[in-house]
Amino acid sequence: MKQIPYIFIIFLLVSCGQTGSEQTTTAFSDSIVTKENVSNRQNFSEVIVPPIPDTTAAMNYKNPTEFVPKGFVVFDTVYGDLNKDGTDDCVLIIKGTDKSQIITDEYRGQLDRNRRGIIVLFNKNEHYELVVKNYSCFSSENEDGGVYYAPELSIEIKKGNLYINYAHGRYGYWGYTFRFQNSDFELIGYDDSDDRGPVVNSQTSINFSTKEKIVKVNTNENADSGEEVFKTTATKINIERLIKLSEINDFNELEMSIY
Repeated sequence: MKQIPYIFIIFLLVSCGQTGSEQTTTAFSDSIVTKENVSNRQNFSEVIVPPIPDTTAAMNYKNPTEFVPKGFVVFDTVYGDLNKDGTDDCVLIIKGTDKSQIITDEYRGQLDRNRRGIIVLFNKNEHYELVVKNYSCFSSENEDGGVYYAPELSIEIKKGNLYINYAHGRYGYWGYTFRFQNSDFELIGYDDSDDRGPVVNSQTSINFSTKEKIVKVNTNENADSGEEVFKTTATKINIERLIKLSEINDFNELEMSIY
């Protein structure tokens, strides 16, 4: 009779061990994201899988070119103070080197159609720090410009702002103004001019910070340069969130007429 309590205790220990084992197995299997494990959820696409850490975001180098990723080369370099700390920061325009993007045009010969991107670096005196990168937001300089050459991309740093401009010869120009805020460069302004040679047909200016849009339209159809007569219209725009430089897939697809 004295053996009964010992047998009962052993039975309890074994049972607890099995229960703990089952709980551990269940917890482990549920941590694996599969359709079976989330069958009771509304949408499988809603399951959040942690992204692979971007180690380049934490890199610091003394030479700006060390930030250029494999498969790219430096297309242009611009220096200027972007965070108003008195030191010149660095903006790199990079270009892909994929040989499959080099084509032969019937009229223009061999053309490099690799896309271009941008890397913005802050100068920390002894090294540069990566702020924003977007490796393919600009089209190639050798795109088809239709009846004219492709728009010419240029970068400018002025009064702490980053200006990304496109010049299209006698057809006019357009440009984007970015300012560093909220850990990114956000689009705070847009300006364009629709020209007919030296004559301005219309101009648009959008201030995304104040949510104001001004459009000037030339009403003198027979005007020579300097003889334009503009009708100016000012309106308020609706925008809930400023566009971030790091999130732009393609500048050619930024449609400003919606504002």
